[in-house]
Amino acid sequence: MTPTDAGAGSPLMPGVPAQFDSPEDRAEFRRSCQRPGVELYRAHIVRHAFEPHTHEAFGLGAIENGAERFRYAGSEHLAPPGSLVLMNPDELHTGRAETEGGWRYRMAYLDPEVVARVSGEPGWWFSEAVRVDVASALRVTGLLDALWRAEEPLAFDSLLYALLAELRRHARVPRPAPAEGALRFAPVLDYLRAHLSRRLTLDELATVAGLSPFHFLRRFQAHYHVTPQQMLMALRLYQAKQLLAAGLPPAQVAADTGLADQAHLTRAFVRRYGVTPARYQRQVRS
Repeated sequence: MTPTDAGAGSPLMPGVPAQFDSPEDRAEFRRSCQRPGVELYRAHIVRHAFEPHTHEAFGLGAIENGAERFRYAGSEHLAPPGSLVLMNPDELHTGRAETEGGWRYRMAYLDPEVVARVSGEPGWWFSEAVRVDVASALRVTGLLDALWRAEEPLAFDSLLYALLAELRRHARVPRPAPAEGALRFAPVLDYLRAHLSRRLTLDELATVAGLSPFHFLRRFQAHYHVTPQQMLMALRLYQAKQLLAAGLPPAQVAADTGLADQAHLTRAFVRRYGVTPARYQRQVRS
């Protein structure tokens, strides 16, 4: 695995800044060379407050000490010491310390395909973002520490299987059927992705959903906890990450994703991911 010391921040982790304001804040991650779709993360955060961001992966881990408060799926959550943190893919969330000394935690970010392949069960889903289970949290912390230090591919894969086996009882399998709102708005999300570079109107999105404009706006906000414009920006910036990782120059990325110019891309990217597009591109392509 390739370590990156993120005491100054990890530009590969969405939401983790390139430079923490407080020297008390430390974060570090590793990616597995032999097992794509697995990213390990450990941090001690005292002062930094993470702005809303999302991962294209399950975020599974444990709080070692201290407590974290975060907003996830439209609700506030408190993760005390000895608790598991169980986040589903694509859910916007924040994060800040709830205790004076901050919180120390470890996480594994696992692509859904990895979870399905390792567990043999597609469709994992977690209905609770926080589960207080001191014994299980200690075991998860130990497994994540062992994964961090694992050098042999067989050891890594065995530990990954053990981690998911430990968390299996907290998962719902199969994943619950999509809610009515998700089914109604899926074509809207597809439409947004297909027209990132355009200036869209509320009326055309409402037409896609088959609703009147402001009824659509109310229903969309209630379902996703963001406005259509905020969702559009999230999708634009996710696509910007993909294009930057592919090597496109930031000015072209801004144009291709519907942002006004490179300066607009930089401002929006930093607010969401904590790093500039240029820094992100250098790090993911190094």
